[in-house]
Amino acid sequence: MRGLHSFIFALAALLSCSLQAGVLDDARRSGQLRIGLDHVPPTYKGGMKFRTPENIATVLADDLAAQWKVKAELQTNGAERAALKGMRPELVFTRTAPGQAAVSDVVEIPTGYSAGGMAIMRTDTTIRKWEDLKGRSVCVSTGSPYVGTLAARYGAIEKVMPAPADSLLAVRIGQCDAAVHDDTLMKALLKLPEWRKFSAQLPPTSRQALVLQVRSSDPADLAAARQVAARWNDAFWGNAIKKWVNSVAFEVYLDQNVPDCH
Repeated sequence: MRGLHSFIFALAALLSCSLQAGVLDDARRSGQLRIGLDHVPPTYKGGMKFRTPENIATVLADDLAAQWKVKAELQTNGAERAALKGMRPELVFTRTAPGQAAVSDVVEIPTGYSAGGMAIMRTDTTIRKWEDLKGRSVCVSTGSPYVGTLAARYGAIEKVMPAPADSLLAVRIGQCDAAVHDDTLMKALLKLPEWRKFSAQLPPTSRQALVLQVRSSDPADLAAARQVAARWNDAFWGNAIKKWVNSVAFEVYLDQNVPDCH
């Protein structure tokens, strides 16, 4: 009987530990970490044209997984995914507007990145304010938080392109009157000499902060997440933004086989 009691006690302790295991413990056991993103870019396959994705949160997802020594399994944020049993992301990167309240069981950790939508155009454009986009063609890319907002707010004719390089190329060759992307990225892009002729811009709007959301039930998870987030300082973002801009500019360069529209 004493042996049976000992077995039951040990089993209960094991189950208790299992139930209390946090996200980090589970991820290290399985080798995978489910990370939610507002947009998950398509998986690159051989023969595809490589494109840098719109969502720079992928950089953070990769960095976090590397620091925790696990593989990132990216999932799209959304009620339809969270409703699937066992499919809820364990951590989430998402954009939040100023003053937006967090979910009750979630702690939001700043990532150091924020951006608003900025339109860039040829320097000889007749577009001077956001309202001038009415009836004009505006390129955005798949996964952009600005998809749908330009048509609804300003009456623009939106053209949703596969990736930022496609959107920006369309402006260069005259297929779109403007392109709208994160001002944090566009301001860096416009410093390149080859983009000087496309440096007309509309001021940023709808600024949002990129945050890491962690469920608050495990203090160890929060501490580990905050430790990784502490790496995302100005130097980290300077390198990440420079890499994004150079990659996108190079993709545009490779695809531009006709002169800039005059």
